[in-house]
Amino acid sequence: MSDATITDLYEVTMALSYLHEGMTQPATFSCFVRALPPDRGFLIAAGAETVLDFLSGFAVDREDVEVFAEVLQRPARDLAPLLGMRFTGEVRAVPEGRVVLAGEPLLEVTAPLPQAQLVESSVLRHLSHQTTIASKCVRCVLAARGRPVVDFSLRRTHGTAAAHQVARLGAMTGFAGTSNVAAAHAEDLTAVGTMAHSYIEAFGDEEAAFTAFALCHPGPVTLLVDTYDTESGVAAAARVLNGLGRGDGSAIRLDSGDLAGLAFRARAILDNAGLPQVRIVASGGLDEFAVHDLARAGAPIDVYAVGTLVGVSADAPALDSAYKLVAYDGRPMMKLSSAKATAPGRKQVFRRPGCVDVLGLAEEPVPVGSTPLLETLMRGGERSTPRDRLEDARRRVAADVAGLPAAARYIRSPHPVRAKVSKRLAALTEHVRRRIEREVLAPFGSHA
Repeated sequence: MSDATITDLYEVTMALSYLHEGMTQPATFSCFVRALPPDRGFLIAAGAETVLDFLSGFAVDREDVEVFAEVLQRPARDLAPLLGMRFTGEVRAVPEGRVVLAGEPLLEVTAPLPQAQLVESSVLRHLSHQTTIASKCVRCVLAARGRPVVDFSLRRTHGTAAAHQVARLGAMTGFAGTSNVAAAHAEDLTAVGTMAHSYIEAFGDEEAAFTAFALCHPGPVTLLVDTYDTESGVAAAARVLNGLGRGDGSAIRLDSGDLAGLAFRARAILDNAGLPQVRIVASGGLDEFAVHDLARAGAPIDVYAVGTLVGVSADAPALDSAYKLVAYDGRPMMKLSSAKATAPGRKQVFRRPGCVDVLGLAEEPVPVGSTPLLETLMRGGERSTPRDRLEDARRRVAADVAGLPAAARYIRSPHPVRAKVSKRLAALTEHVRRRIEREVLAPFGSHA
């Protein structure tokens, strides 16, 4: 059984019906986000690489057909038209790491209609989750104002794959490291970590615990100081680091309480102990909002470790994403539903410096001074470009975010950037709307 069964049931029933009706001409589906979540001024495109991996290996085998038949309670022979289906289409997408705005396509699939329909659920799943997380992570980097941010989310993310993606997307958006050993190894990231409160408790004495840990691990260490009383913990850490001559590169970690106030007091204790080089790491329920407040208060925190709230994007865990048919068999298509209308035709986003975007049609000439965002990444069901490198995506994030208007980068109450619509797209939208009103609605006396 392949990944083909990881889909919503209606994708299967629609694809089968298309095949019965002989509706196999090329169709284009556009994947976009209708509206930004609260407190978001922009999004970071992510997930295209895993979409390409999925589509490259997509195939409906005999076991898949048997699963489809079983859940539909039909004979397997009824589902036989799906057997052997592979993805043979084209994918145009915004490369990972680029800033995208509401209404702009993250990706467009053009393939025979049954194929393009059957892959919808997985395409949306990959793009929606990863774009959500990347957009959350980059805001943490912005909030930290140049201080390193590291990923501590593994234990609270929604599954192993999600945890790996958080680590990778954190690195893509500027994180300095991750606690996730497997992800660090696979993606060539810096692995980071400290110790748990259980380690301190097992020794029964902070100074003994810190000494044992430092003697076991050569080089810099990070000591967790708030198991019992934070200030006495900091003092114990200072005694151990001084006694062993291990101050250079080492750190203490604050994991609870009034982090700003504790950071100021910890800094004073360390400085008075002759350890100005020992850094302070803060963790414990941090996200971009908490990091922003700490940085704004001038708290002497050197590294921010973010976990649960970032790994699940707790304040905005989902995107209002859609995968909509915009063309079939050479005809532009659109949806007229109230508050969910779509624009017809294959799209392109034309960007000028400063994230001044125009949403237009794919066949439009590129306006002078603009760059098209969507690139063709797959043809004939095979990658048409080399696999994207993480460092290239990281550079795109840094460049695009730096080019945003300052107000779009605000952590609280940002001013979202909005794309304009080209004259040709506006004209086509009106033309298709009138055609639908004339050919579909008028015979029944309905109005859009």
